[in-house]
Amino acid sequence: MNMELSRRQFMAGAGAGVAGTTLGSLGFGAIETAYADSIRAFKLTGTTETRNTCPYCSVACGIIMYSKGNLAKGEKAEIIHIEGDPDHPTNRGTLCPKGASLLDFVHSKTRTLYPQIRKPGSDKWERVSWDVALDRVARLMKDDRDKNFVAKNTDGVTVNRWLTTGFLAASATTNETAWATYKVVRSTGILAFDNQARV
Repeated sequence: MNMELSRRQFMAGAGAGVAGTTLGSLGFGAIETAYADSIRAFKLTGTTETRNTCPYCSVACGIIMYSKGNLAKGEKAEIIHIEGDPDHPTNRGTLCPKGASLLDFVHSKTRTLYPQIRKPGSDKWERVSWDVALDRVARLMKDDRDKNFVAKNTDGVTVNRWLTTGFLAASATTNETAWATYKVVRSTGILAFDNQARV
């Protein structure tokens, strides 16, 4: 089929083309530019990924924390985003509402960041070093165990019990750490031993 283009049709087509380009030059073509400008940069560019475990409950979901700031350059690293770890076998990238709010948990102004003690009769907490805190806990536990350890019951049967102190273990831990914790706590004679998973 032979199609011929008349002079009139050519002029009409050319005029439409000129009109279209003219409208573009009058500002209607800036829509694409405005759309491109409205797309924000990917916020995780230049961040460091750190895998961890959600601290809330016994499910122990995997999380990925993204931080910005180069410690080698003297910059303070700050966590800017937390999401579920898609490679973690427990949660496969999903998080419950508490886990999804972990960024607020990390940046909370009431979060305890270091050991503190409140001396008897005092109305304020004092910051101490980890060495002081751990030594104090060990000393108090040793004194309490020495004072209240029960080697034999009233029938003379060896029981090796320590009933005045309890221990609450973490649930978001590895099997190996849980096993070691159980062995250490039971070897002291503590009977009141529970886990965060049941609380």
